[in-house]
Amino acid sequence: MFDFATIPWLGVLICMIVAIVSGSLWFGPKTFFPIWWAGISKTGAQIPGGGQNMGMVFGLTFVACFVQAVMMSVVLHAIYPQGYTWIQGAQAGMVFWLAFVMPTYLVNKLFAAHPFYVWGIEIGNHLVNFVLFGVILSFFA
Repeated sequence: MFDFATIPWLGVLICMIVAIVSGSLWFGPKTFFPIWWAGISKTGAQIPGGGQNMGMVFGLTFVACFVQAVMMSVVLHAIYPQGYTWIQGAQAGMVFWLAFVMPTYLVNKLFAAHPFYVWGIEIGNHLVNFVLFGVILSFFA
């Protein structure tokens, strides 16, 4: 199973914070948010999160980032038990993204009938996060 003693918890925490910050910048009002919002057929009057409790939205986002960072750490440790470089970490992040995130989001966007640029915006943020996760975790390997 997993050896949780090998997980660099400080690295995971840093990954979580970086993901929240990068997502906030990526989907900021001066970056991709307006284009993405229009692409998913929302109007300016609608509230992101569907009017849900935004504490819950951000809390579950933080949990998702936690799971991603922990699992990436576990897999990287299994592949490189003696440690790995930041380049290997970045490459692993790109492979994770290419293998799991990009195709999953493509299927979701195709069935949702969203334009391809919406897919590009969403997966772009995840590419940045996964590459950064690999780099960050390498400093704790």
